[in-house]
Amino acid sequence: MRSTGIRRTVAALGVSALALTACGGNTDDSASGKTRITVNCMPPKSAKVDRGFFEEDVAAFEKQNPDIDVVAHDAFPCQDPKTFDAKLAGGQMEDVFYTYFTDARHVVDIHQAADLTPYVKELKSYGTIQQQLRDIYTVDGKIYGVPRTGYSMGLIYNRALFEKAGLDPDRPPTTWAEVRTAARKIAGLGGGTVGYADYSAQNQGGWHFTAELYSQGGDVVSPDGKKATVDTPEGRAVLQALHDMRWTDDSMGSKQLLVINDAQQLMGSGKLGMYLAAPDNIPILVKEKGAAYEDIAIAPMPGGRATLVGGDGYMVSKKASPAQIRAGLKWLDHMFLTPGDGFLGDYARAKRHDAPVGLPEPRLFTGAADAKDQQVKKANANVPVGNYQPFLDGNASLDMKIEPPHAQQIYSVLDGVVSAVLTKEDADIDRLLKDASGKIDGILARG
Repeated sequence: MRSTGIRRTVAALGVSALALTACGGNTDDSASGKTRITVNCMPPKSAKVDRGFFEEDVAAFEKQNPDIDVVAHDAFPCQDPKTFDAKLAGGQMEDVFYTYFTDARHVVDIHQAADLTPYVKELKSYGTIQQQLRDIYTVDGKIYGVPRTGYSMGLIYNRALFEKAGLDPDRPPTTWAEVRTAARKIAGLGGGTVGYADYSAQNQGGWHFTAELYSQGGDVVSPDGKKATVDTPEGRAVLQALHDMRWTDDSMGSKQLLVINDAQQLMGSGKLGMYLAAPDNIPILVKEKGAAYEDIAIAPMPGGRATLVGGDGYMVSKKASPAQIRAGLKWLDHMFLTPGDGFLGDYARAKRHDAPVGLPEPRLFTGAADAKDQQVKKANANVPVGNYQPFLDGNASLDMKIEPPHAQQIYSVLDGVVSAVLTKEDADIDRLLKDASGKIDGILARG
């Protein structure tokens, strides 16, 4: 799944999905002497700051490349899974289009992506990007996309509630047993305070179950992608921990079937001790939900084994001409892949507009490019970076695992498992996992 938004202010606004305002186009307009490309994921007008940044950067790119005309289409979220395949099949996708990491192989399998292998040497930044991220868009030895951002899950927690409950906010839980103990103490503060919250609806419960299973050393599907692996001791451990916190400890509150906004509302109001999320939740909690940066911290995934990672990038339509492919790669370099500059990397500009700088985002670059990006970021940090150090330190020893194939279908199945455990005290965990395993096997068999 996506994390929470495309960046900074857009995420903080929490705006509703907007329809794409134009169809994809694959006419390169060469007759006019210009190569025309359509691109998507421009912030909507309601996100004024990020919209302004994006338009400013596109204008600068066109000035530097007067032979290229960029036509941007806005959207939030950047991709609607319900319409994504239909746009691809109908030839309505932009020339250069946004994808989640989990989309890459699917887009290639349905023959809708251009092979970028002959062109990536023209992408100045490509060799500086983390290899594990480049691999996501490499299928059967060919390159079909370029990563743009990434995220990894961690444990967001309220330092103020930790202190009130007699817990050390500088030593967050590192195991699920410690999470349970901390949740019980925080819930014991009373007044409607919830120790730990988790999602269990709209596929988000399945998403979190997957992250928690990874943290225990388990997996959702077998390495060959053909069989479910949820009916395991690790799967039972995840559900038993949730059951015990919900029903034995009463540390998860009585309201269940939560989604991300519910947890954010609770955390922002000072009524929630902990929940799993990526760092980009933090500005939402502050700018929209009422929290203070000083109170919000993030730790690595409990369990010490692995964490779920996701992210996004861009692919190019199979209908794009060679000139459009080259223009698209130039645009990606300019907008997203220049360390310390561009839409995502101009930290000085972000700071001037009171956008958060210094959140513990996964590093996109390596070597000198990474050093430059981190230097500029550190120089412009305007958030309490010390609150995020446990997350950065802990992540160094965790396996980074991407989401499973057919993620949304699998998450839908697992939603029912998690919601049953959190709403029925006598839920049969073994039966739930057995049934879910069979359903996931069916999804995988259908391809």
